[in-house]
Amino acid sequence: MVKTSNELHQKALELIHQRGVKLTDIAELVLFLQTPYIENLTLDECLVNVEAVLLKREVQNTILTGIQLDILAEQKGLMDPLQDIITDDEGLYGIDEILALSIVNVYGSIGFTNYGYIDKLKPGILAKLNEHNDGEVHTFMDDIVGAIAAAAASRLAHANPSKSDMMK
Repeated sequence: MVKTSNELHQKALELIHQRGVKLTDIAELVLFLQTPYIENLTLDECLVNVEAVLLKREVQNTILTGIQLDILAEQKGLMDPLQDIITDDEGLYGIDEILALSIVNVYGSIGFTNYGYIDKLKPGILAKLNEHNDGEVHTFMDDIVGAIAAAAASRLAHANPSKSDMMK
């Protein structure tokens, strides 16, 4: 049976929380990305934009899919060699980033740049998700969280054009 949008949204939020990520963790990433460009930006404003991204069905579907794959890897429920590839978060795998790209562009192509930047630096919660020392697999989760932050930062950027953008 197809779930309603509200049911998908609630399940996505539940899974994010179960995986040890708070929405404020994601909002802090947005703040990190946008503070240099938006004067007096607050964590609350960033959180509003994270929540807006999470209302999109394609984002919810990506969350459900990626987290399910991480959970299956933890439970040793994947076939070999995929089991080892995902558990080890092999650098050449790349499917985790491809899945995250379904989120990145929901507010324009600037999301792609935001995502690449934050995925490379791995600040805040992204560093924790990449530690690989708690027995949990976050191969997809770290990229999903980074993509949500990138999309929320893009949403903010569109709502707050710089002075140079307005002169064009």
